[in-house]
Amino acid sequence: MRLLILGGTADASRLAAAIAAEARLDAVLSFAGRTDNPRPPPIPWRVGGFGGVQGLIDYLRAERIDRVVDATHPFAAQMSRYAVEACDVAGVPLLALERAPWQACEGDRWVEVDDLPAAALALGAEPRRVFLGIGRQNLDVFAAHPQHAYLLRLVDPPRAALPLPKADVIVARGPFDRAIDRAMLEAHRTEIVVAKNAGGDAAVAKIEAARDLGLPVVMVRRPAVPARRTAATVAEVMAWLGHDDALSERGV
Repeated sequence: MRLLILGGTADASRLAAAIAAEARLDAVLSFAGRTDNPRPPPIPWRVGGFGGVQGLIDYLRAERIDRVVDATHPFAAQMSRYAVEACDVAGVPLLALERAPWQACEGDRWVEVDDLPAAALALGAEPRRVFLGIGRQNLDVFAAHPQHAYLLRLVDPPRAALPLPKADVIVARGPFDRAIDRAMLEAHRTEIVVAKNAGGDAAVAKIEAARDLGLPVVMVRRPAVPARRTAATVAEVMAWLGHDDALSERGV
């Protein structure tokens, strides 16, 4: 079976490790190219986009792909939309490995917003010390609010000057644990956290640390994606690849 995995997440890495042990699966993992040096998976891999929907359709046909697993970040909505449309046109079955979103629990002080511009506004007019846990994309949204002092944690060193006039940068690759993130927030005297609701366990430490310290979190809700068949775990994906009809269809 020829399989394309749309990856770039911890979930995709776990799936690649499971697939590496399956000789019947001929898989390639595609990275979006958001990081300079992605960790090589134990299966063949590629970096970069496909050239929109038509480019992905052409790739599926040229590479004779039998199935696609969308294991991208929950906020990579454009790629997920492309995958739904391209797989429909090419007649290739698609399954999304979709982690559950985080849910606020006792001790959390969340302000939920629909997008990053709303998150920037939610910080308020008064200067605050902000941990901006959104990666290096979309920093220009917060550049319009220069009164705040921002803390960023990036996988790679910035390639150019950041658009934020007051910003400290930590270069580190996760996953991170609760104690490390709590110490980071305390050391930088953080007053508020901005986060995307990624879900899963790879990035939850900052949310747990904010809870421990009683810090408010501006939580950005996930963007909408088209209805598609989904799985919650790597085991369910492997069952689908093994033609297990017992796998339920969610989100369709």
